[in-house]
Amino acid sequence: MAQMASEGRKWGRLRVAGWAMAAALWLLPLAAMQFTDEVNWDVFDFAVFGSMLIGAGVVCELAVWTTRSTAYRSAVGVAVVAAFLLVWINLAVGIIGSEHNPANLMYGGVLAIAIIGSVISRFKPSGMARALSATAVAQALVGITALAFGLGSQTPSVPQAIVLSTGFFTLLWLLSAFLFLKATHIPTSGVAP
Repeated sequence: MAQMASEGRKWGRLRVAGWAMAAALWLLPLAAMQFTDEVNWDVFDFAVFGSMLIGAGVVCELAVWTTRSTAYRSAVGVAVVAAFLLVWINLAVGIIGSEHNPANLMYGGVLAIAIIGSVISRFKPSGMARALSATAVAQALVGITALAFGLGSQTPSVPQAIVLSTGFFTLLWLLSAFLFLKATHIPTSGVAP
């Protein structure tokens, strides 16, 4: 009983730290705008970024409240970070060329596979492992497609960015899938303390 209370306090502190970090990230562009003209956000930019942070936080909260499995919680965290960064990078600068290049919309399909696969699996660890593995394959296919068809290759650094980002995100999706697979051997039901 004492161990459960201790674990509950630990997760409580981590959750407070996570929300504090989200608030600090949300205010970071505002601070940067005071020192440089390179960052020029308007109310819409802050609203979109704030919505993304809240959405990521809520998904993590749900994982904490619905399972006691550290592997499952970690898998959700990795997947949320991957999805968040994929959306943020595409909105900010784009991966395939600029953020205005329509080829970047292919990454929406990657996220759709993750979301639809998660819903179909009813968020069960083994199904989530398969869904995130499929997401990793989709991520790799987007990168391969972009390189094969020379999408965004007008800028010399774009192919390198595509290769690096494809590798980075594919590894994140696979790490999440591995953690979900690890969570299949651990009970996931029950409300966390």
